[in-house]
Amino acid sequence: MEPLIVLVVVTLVIFALGAAGVKRLRSWPVALRGGVAAMFVLTGTVHFVWMREELIGMVPSSLPYPGLIVTITGLLELAGAIGLLWRPTAPWAAAGLSLLLICMFPANVHYALSGLATKPLDALIPRTLMQIVFLSATLAIMIFYFRHRSVRRT
Repeated sequence: MEPLIVLVVVTLVIFALGAAGVKRLRSWPVALRGGVAAMFVLTGTVHFVWMREELIGMVPSSLPYPGLIVTITGLLELAGAIGLLWRPTAPWAAAGLSLLLICMFPANVHYALSGLATKPLDALIPRTLMQIVFLSATLAIMIFYFRHRSVRRT
């Protein structure tokens, strides 16, 4: 739930700053990029501290080297967050994060169904709905910037 809260709050704060007169923060894609970047900084960081062991436990047993997988996905999340902050790399970062969310979804399903999840929000349906929100945000960024880029070239 914390990643969803960070996504919503940071996006709204940036959007409000834009509405208050900060020119660079006026558009919804910029606000959403900031919110998604903040969310992935949070989720990427917990791959190394706080929840590392829990995340390792989420990796399906059929996959080798769960610790390495958690490290790599954490680094990819942090790299994607950084990429979202620079406009030329934002659509590519959003595309990469979208693929990462899709690839990591089976671990969320495994976690929800394996009996490891103890909180109601970790159940399959709430977890799936949150993943849909996260994926919608990354896809919205990707589509907006790729469309905007192609329009400017013609």
